[in-house]
Amino acid sequence: MLDQVGEQGQLILKNSHIIIVGVGGLGCAAAQYLAASGIGHLSLIDHDSIERSNLHRQILFKVNHLGKNKAQIAANQLLAANPDIVIDAIDQSVLNVNLVPLLASKPMILDCTDNSDARYYINRICVQYGLQLVSAAAINGQGHLLSFDLSSADSPCYACLYPEPVNLPQNCQTAGVLGPVLGVMGSLQATEAIRLLLGKTEHLGKLTLFDAWQMSFNEFRVNKSEQCRVCCR
Repeated sequence: MLDQVGEQGQLILKNSHIIIVGVGGLGCAAAQYLAASGIGHLSLIDHDSIERSNLHRQILFKVNHLGKNKAQIAANQLLAANPDIVIDAIDQSVLNVNLVPLLASKPMILDCTDNSDARYYINRICVQYGLQLVSAAAINGQGHLLSFDLSSADSPCYACLYPEPVNLPQNCQTAGVLGPVLGVMGSLQATEAIRLLLGKTEHLGKLTLFDAWQMSFNEFRVNKSEQCRVCCR
């Protein structure tokens, strides 16, 4: 019914493949909206098991799921809501997955991880294969959103903004996070993914910052760094 989508747009979503790396707070929110929106093929990558401390922010999971793999449970939950799509559940760290077969379809990648090793690895893969990347993060009451089309030689990458190597000493598990902030940022990832699939590219190369305590958004342009060792090699 939306003029910006229409029947043709819905077919684009149906024929699309998105890889979601990390099925924690961000991935749970993003995956639910993408599955419900009719993205035809989702690949979920996560090697972690569900813990009780996850439940306030990883809203696909329930108490009876404790100890089970996040990717597999998330796939089951999403298919229960929309059985007309394809979902792969990959119970491995992204650092150990052979991504090459998955990348043949030129999927979009959503980085929903919470550690620097995975983030930089995903960024390098997207640069190498010329993929679209939508990245988000959240901690405490703050979040950020970034999107890049790394098929373009002019595009900055994640490492242009945060040069390697950077260790992230804190994450949601160690520093805490307001649960709904992950819902906000994961929902924004899903929204940006759908927009990009529909050809709406105005946000590419921009950093959006969200502060829940101030209920404010700020946006900045990310410039390609000539010193970046990833996209300027």
